[in-house]
Amino acid sequence: MVPAALHPVEGGEEVARYLTGLAARANGALTVRERTVNGRAGLVLEYEGATAAVYAFDIADDRITHIWAVRNPDKLRPWTTP
Repeated sequence: MVPAALHPVEGGEEVARYLTGLAARANGALTVRERTVNGRAGLVLEYEGATAAVYAFDIADDRITHIWAVRNPDKLRPWTTP
């Protein structure tokens, strides 16, 4: 099991604070890569070389309107490079 937010994080400031907190806890072992995720702009986060999360973004009028995050290791398997 991996930790995740129990409720949707809403609002630009709250999302920024949440993601900054995740990055701070990674202690420099986090790599963030831009990727297309299900046809959307996205990010793939790797922690100590292993895929830890995949994010996809809906964008409208140059603003992020929704973020989908996957942290379940079973669902991340397709994103893992052998």
